[in-house]
Amino acid sequence: MNSASFRLVVTGGGTGGHTYPALTAVRTLQARLVAEGRALETLWIGTAEGLEAHVAPAEGIAFTSVVTGKIRRSKNPLKLASPANVRDMARVPLGVVQARKAIDGFRPDVVLATGGYVAVPAGLAARMCRRPLVLHEQTVRLGLANRKLAASAARICVSSESTLELLSESARQVAVVTGNPVRPEVLSGNADRAVQALQLWGFERQLPTVYVTGGAQGSQQINELVGEVLPWLLQQANVVHQCGPANLEGLRARAAGLPAELAGRYYLAGFVGPELPDVLALGDVVISRSGAGTLAELTALGKPAVFVPLASSAGNEQAHNARHLQKAGAAVALEGAVTADQVRNALGPLLADAQLRWAMAERARRYGRPDAADRLVDEILSAASDQPVTGAAGRRGAPLLPQ
Repeated sequence: MNSASFRLVVTGGGTGGHTYPALTAVRTLQARLVAEGRALETLWIGTAEGLEAHVAPAEGIAFTSVVTGKIRRSKNPLKLASPANVRDMARVPLGVVQARKAIDGFRPDVVLATGGYVAVPAGLAARMCRRPLVLHEQTVRLGLANRKLAASAARICVSSESTLELLSESARQVAVVTGNPVRPEVLSGNADRAVQALQLWGFERQLPTVYVTGGAQGSQQINELVGEVLPWLLQQANVVHQCGPANLEGLRARAAGLPAELAGRYYLAGFVGPELPDVLALGDVVISRSGAGTLAELTALGKPAVFVPLASSAGNEQAHNARHLQKAGAAVALEGAVTADQVRNALGPLLADAQLRWAMAERARRYGRPDAADRLVDEILSAASDQPVTGAAGRRGAPLLPQ
């Protein structure tokens, strides 16, 4: 390893769930190396169409694209052999050739793969180039790309202790629970700043505040459910509702009929941007989807949550994520054809009982890994030097959750 600089190839993306953990790891590794008087050189291998193609250059990270194919899951073997799957699988070898050329030229100390179908060509190329491969899995179950690459990995970094029992014996030998990296700014919110920034002067601060979000584009299902219970909800809580830009006008029209005293407790936004950390700090309960990034943030913050999993998520991963926390008493999961009555039944006790919210928050916090990025960086550096980790992540195999 070059003593002056550390060379890292990052691969993964397509969505924010794969892209942002990788970006947070890069930022954290860079800060660690700068503190040691060293530099970080990074190359991101992704697809030209994925989110990573925009995020990496915006962060000053060198980016190169490769072709790859998306494998469409199906329990039906005939559907797995669909023309679209056959066509996409035929693209993977070309992507491997392209990724191998990039890795050979860059000569990284480590290749970090965070999932998404783009990770497969670069992960296979890492093995061909004899470069240590570190996988990071955000969800409870290994995603399809990481399952394909597990046999080639020097480290398999997982976000949940319960993932370990789902791995093969050989994969468990190199598996480490790191958690899912959370952007540091998410952990530094301030509730009073949210009130000031969003001008929430009509909020009753003695009431709990509910933050509703369906992600950057919003969720029509969550928006409709919240719209149905809104008058009831505002009688006992303040609400910050991030609905997605396309849904703003419809919800605004519905809110126009609210009594003035209730309307003052309702803040509707198409998108919540830089003020998100402060909104999360203000929120006492969160209603949201249950993607891996959302779970990582809410557990790191210790937030009670009512999850409405996205039924069409890959491998039904959102439902698995939500059930995992519900089983631990750290959240409520509402699945399937959710009704307004189910939402009221889930929220009612939490809004009425601060002690119940506190207990759920504490259980959520036990699953949080606010230092996940540092743990992952420990493993990246360890894989490069092939030395056991003695840093933030602790000894490999040691339990990281309270017993």
